[in-house]
Amino acid sequence: MRLEKIRVDFEPEQDRLVMRILVDGQTEVLLWLTRRCVKRLWLAMLQLAEGKPEIQRQADPEARSAILQFAHEKALREVQLSTREEQTAPQGPQPPRDRPLGEAPLLIMRIQARRVDAERSLLALLPAEGQGAHLTLGDSLLHGLMRLTQAAVEKAEWDLRLELPKPALGASETGASRVLN
Repeated sequence: MRLEKIRVDFEPEQDRLVMRILVDGQTEVLLWLTRRCVKRLWLAMLQLAEGKPEIQRQADPEARSAILQFAHEKALREVQLSTREEQTAPQGPQPPRDRPLGEAPLLIMRIQARRVDAERSLLALLPAEGQGAHLTLGDSLLHGLMRLTQAAVEKAEWDLRLELPKPALGASETGASRVLN
């Protein structure tokens, strides 16, 4: 199955995010993400992003943060994020989509995340019981999903700060000398 599109939108009536995953052009999975779930999802996505070998090899936390920021910006340039105009433009009648997990969105209660290899991650979004969605994401898709989640949370006004760790600029707070290569 080929992942085609992921959308993350805020649904004010539910005070939840709805994630729409389109696979092979005709299969769609709908997932509810609560504020609490999004906090856990963000931590899982951060761990996946930080789990890349070139980031893990760095002993200095500032270097890890800087490389993560660079990798995030590079991945966002590679992934195709649609603009708000494209999302809201009339697209004509949509063909009926197969929804193997049901017509209503599943309420996600559990998140499992692990690196598959140096380039891919597995993200499982699961309800309390039963089947959920298992996404194998390349790094550009992982960072793209992070950006979509950030944008939806901003729209939700949940007062969550979903940010990548930022490298400290300037002198160290402890006053210790820094080693320059």
